[in-house]
Amino acid sequence: MNSQSSFFRFLVAGAIALLLFSIAGFYWFFAKSPVGLVTYGSQPGAAIFVSKLSPVMVSLLINPDGLQGLEQKGEISQIKTNLLAKTSINYQEDIKPWLGNEITLAVTSQDIDRDPENGLQTGYLMALATENPAQSREFIELLFSKRSLAGANLAVEQYKGVKLLYDTPETLAPAKIPTALAGAVVDNFVLFANDAKVVREAINNVQAPDLNLTSSPQYEKATQELAKDAVAVAFLNLSEVAKWQGFELAESTYNSQILSLVLNPQGLLAESTFLTSTLTSTDVTPVSASLSQPVGALKYIPASAGLAISGANLSNLADSDLAKLWRQGTATIYGSSAEAISRWIQPLVDVQNDWGLNFREDIFSWVVGEYAIATLTENNTPVTNQGNTTPNWVFVVEKTPQLVAGIARLDKIASSKGLNVSSLTLNQQTVSAWTELTANTEDKSALSVAAKIQGVHTTQGNYEIFTSDLKTMDEVLSSKEKSLIDNPNFQDVIAPIPQLNQGYIYVDWKKSQKFLERQLPLLKLVEVLGKPLFDNLRSLTVSSYSREPGTLKGGVFFQFHRS
Repeated sequence: MNSQSSFFRFLVAGAIALLLFSIAGFYWFFAKSPVGLVTYGSQPGAAIFVSKLSPVMVSLLINPDGLQGLEQKGEISQIKTNLLAKTSINYQEDIKPWLGNEITLAVTSQDIDRDPENGLQTGYLMALATENPAQSREFIELLFSKRSLAGANLAVEQYKGVKLLYDTPETLAPAKIPTALAGAVVDNFVLFANDAKVVREAINNVQAPDLNLTSSPQYEKATQELAKDAVAVAFLNLSEVAKWQGFELAESTYNSQILSLVLNPQGLLAESTFLTSTLTSTDVTPVSASLSQPVGALKYIPASAGLAISGANLSNLADSDLAKLWRQGTATIYGSSAEAISRWIQPLVDVQNDWGLNFREDIFSWVVGEYAIATLTENNTPVTNQGNTTPNWVFVVEKTPQLVAGIARLDKIASSKGLNVSSLTLNQQTVSAWTELTANTEDKSALSVAAKIQGVHTTQGNYEIFTSDLKTMDEVLSSKEKSLIDNPNFQDVIAPIPQLNQGYIYVDWKKSQKFLERQLPLLKLVEVLGKPLFDNLRSLTVSSYSREPGTLKGGVFFQFHRS
């Protein structure tokens, strides 16, 4: 986005900030409010202005003043001030009197003039619902008169019965009015864009319904999956998003995505549905069949876990709906899955390299039953072995006929890396360990051998338990603390998720934040953008619960601290 659209960037950033703050604040509001949940319109009215070829549209379906009671330290007022800092506009006097219950942002086109030879300039449109069109027109006049006084060359045009105001970029005074802006009032919406062409096209889309998003079969199908009473909605045309990012997708399983935010007395559920290119796709299957209850493997995961993943059947992970989404998503954002892995989950690459592992062949292939894996924390800090930066872990696998061959394969890999495979007794339980033996030669008169354990496993009931070290195995076997499945907080966060699902990813934010920030550097940028959310986030739980053919549906449940 060039300097021409930086003014519009302020508007977009402000609206997104309001959306992020609303996520963090809804929990407090509905926990304290004596009234029940408010019902919101679940489909954005501004979709009629947006082209069916638009890459992305995001809508907040509530008036920002409805969030005023959520303020803890004046966050919303600060957002409004920053949003209008360069406009000479007063929110209370100029906007509040007419603003309705919708703010929609859309990327309308990848190149406004469709001439790549003069550079690409993305088209951006903001539509604000108005409860008083006449007053809104007065606001538009005021805004552009102030810009004209500051040095912009004001242009007024009647376009298909709509009064369109805009300033021409070539006459702008860089010090005072560095960017172009166009605006109009159409029906019950105030439109802003970074170019007059964008507003003209928005008007065309209304008057020629076959051009706008509501006429798109993709959008129509996606809205059928929209969660009831959503307070915010985002729609992505995935093939257009890839083009916008400058990538050509080698694999394109999903053509669209719809995301909605749904209020819950315990927090907020962000539910997302990905839709395939065909109505009845049979080659997109979930990792496993739906589970009616949390897997039994979780009873061996300590309640102190900062990060836990559970489900069933990893053997078909590479061909599952999640894998197809991963390949398409990473290609869209980064150009390839390999590039995404190097940026986001390099620790997994390091583990594979250090051990000479191929996760798909050496582990996933024999995990056909239930499984649970977790990293451990103490005093909100990841627990690690001395000299190790990777947190201690627990991996629990349901016993199946494939398990024996799987362990034998790991034993063979360990031996090839110079490790010894041995048995020992721990709490009257026989455990197997992979150890690295080294001779201590500092004292020639008393030579000794030091054993560094690289992994331990043992059988307990119908499960095989793997841990990073003996101490962790001792914690699991001795039951010194409750398991994660017995933790009331864990039960609270999985309750809003549909009972039939493919498992959970549970993150205790306070316990895992430092570790995740170290492993995922881009996370710090996300935290800055969504500061109100992350400042008050207690945990987040991710689950997939697809049931219909040709769709991948899942959600993220955000739990916030009670004030």
